[in-house]
Amino acid sequence: MLKQGYFHYFFIAIFIFLLASCSKFRKIEKSQDWRVKYDAAINYYENKDYYRSSILFEQILPIVRGLPEGEKVQLFYAYAHYYQEFYLLAAHHFKVFYETYGRSEFSQEARYMHAYSLYANSPAYNLDQTSSIEAVIAMQNFMNKYPNSKFREDAAKVINEIQVKLEEKAYANAKQYYKLEYFKASIVAFESFANDFPDSEYNEEIAFLKFMAQFRLAEKSISSKQLERYRVANQFYLQFLDDYPNSEYLKEADKRYGSSLEKVNQLAKK
Repeated sequence: MLKQGYFHYFFIAIFIFLLASCSKFRKIEKSQDWRVKYDAAINYYENKDYYRSSILFEQILPIVRGLPEGEKVQLFYAYAHYYQEFYLLAAHHFKVFYETYGRSEFSQEARYMHAYSLYANSPAYNLDQTSSIEAVIAMQNFMNKYPNSKFREDAAKVINEIQVKLEEKAYANAKQYYKLEYFKASIVAFESFANDFPDSEYNEEIAFLKFMAQFRLAEKSISSKQLERYRVANQFYLQFLDDYPNSEYLKEADKRYGSSLEKVNQLAKK
């Protein structure tokens, strides 16, 4: 019973504390003195209460812009969004910072955080990668502007990680076209993949599937288009063989190539 009573009073104490804290914040929020809000916002921020600090920073931001406090408020406001995982908002406000305070000692950091926030917003590879592409561009621009930055190594890692994600996305999309038997689209996707990611570990499989897609396209084509499409398939096979003479897919490719040669011979006689 004593233990239950202890927890009962403990939760009451927590409730009273939260109520008082909320009441205090509401009083600060309604204050007409921006300095009161500024001091409270900094205090909330340093105590990692990014929600309350961001509310107060937002209220005083138009007032302090142009004042000595303005730079700090803009930077902390961006970070407050970042720490709350509002990455697109954070990216926007970091950009506002370095565009507004280009001569600040924190301008370089803000440029990096703008790009990094876009990266943090980047979704899994199977989702839309618009944010990933924007992050790569922003991070590359950062590295070009600050080639000797202390953030350079981390920036390079971010670019590499995003490129891997974009590679996975392109690979999955190309294979999906093939699985759905959109063979023309898959061939275009396979060729684009090989051009965009020349060092990819998937290129052997991509080259094989490109040949297979062309072969199956020829199979499904009307008779007037088959001869030319089988010939293209044979060209794809020969290129695949040149590039990957010991491929694990060679046995299957040889079998399809034999069938394609027979079709070419038959169709050429008509």
